[in-house]
Amino acid sequence: MIALKSEREIKGMQEAGDILTGLFHELEGYVKPGLSTWDIDNFSYKYITEHGATPGELNFEGYKYSTCISVNDMICHGCPSKDIIVKDGDLIKLDTVIDYHGYLSDACHALVVGKASPEVKKLMDVTLKSLYKGIDKAVVGNRIGDIGFAIQDYAENEMGYGVVRDYIGHGIGPTMHEEPDVPHYGKPGHGTRLKTGMTITIEPMINVGSFECSEPDEEDGWTIRTVDGSLSCQYEHTIVITDDGPKILTSFDHERDSKYLL
Repeated sequence: MIALKSEREIKGMQEAGDILTGLFHELEGYVKPGLSTWDIDNFSYKYITEHGATPGELNFEGYKYSTCISVNDMICHGCPSKDIIVKDGDLIKLDTVIDYHGYLSDACHALVVGKASPEVKKLMDVTLKSLYKGIDKAVVGNRIGDIGFAIQDYAENEMGYGVVRDYIGHGIGPTMHEEPDVPHYGKPGHGTRLKTGMTITIEPMINVGSFECSEPDEEDGWTIRTVDGSLSCQYEHTIVITDDGPKILTSFDHERDSKYLL
């Protein structure tokens, strides 16, 4: 059953989203060559708790960290580690959930350590555009397949990148994963119909090479990589479907997102 959120619930999720994007802004200035992903996770935990919130990732299905930090060919679920030292040019994907008084928001932000290569810049641009092409289809009366098709058609058919199939968006609210599933591929006019009050995540993971994923890392049980070693990027927003179009609850750039804000 899909829960349609009240104004009070949406306001709570927005407040959680504001804490989350505040963290991303702080991380933009904090992350630099020589830090470990363990350092980044500790910084994130401190920021989240100092703002009166709880890391929603922590202890979720046995996950031991406050954030997922995926570097370069890691697609998602990268476990923070003292052994992973970030260096100039690395593409970092920072994914976490904020629980603020029981209200959840989920987002992923990509950044580059130091100077980005042309390949990384292009991948980030394509991934971000893919996300917004999906968001633009998240309107009342459309279906989940319209979101996925818009992303896949642009990233794969137009740009020639691989859209990950195995890890997808989802409904979100009082719990981390709710109905409906939100794949980043699909057919127009197929899937769950979108209604006012639905809150979902859209989180395309785009690979330079094949869309295929590895099995979870044998050591940590979580980290997913590209099978061909190619770079992968992800951006994610939590959005609410409204009669006035999709509204982003985790906006990192309010000027860019002006038409998507409540």
